[in-house]
Amino acid sequence: MYDSVKRFFTQVTEMGLLLIALSVVAGIIFGGDLPFVGNVVGNLLALIKSLGDGGLVGLIAVGIILWLLSKRS
Repeated sequence: MYDSVKRFFTQVTEMGLLLIALSVVAGIIFGGDLPFVGNVVGNLLALIKSLGDGGLVGLIAVGIILWLLSKRS
């Protein structure tokens, strides 16, 4: 049961990352707000800026995010 739930959330996370990457590429190619997608590049830049302004808390948050995304066991 635990393995199937873990596998499900891993697949959902990978699908989400794939959609984010596709949205960033589409935003760069077509520019601006895209229908059904919005301004993904602007939102990512705002997130990165807010994490950078957070100082140590932002650094810890980035570390946690990277740890969660790199855990592939």
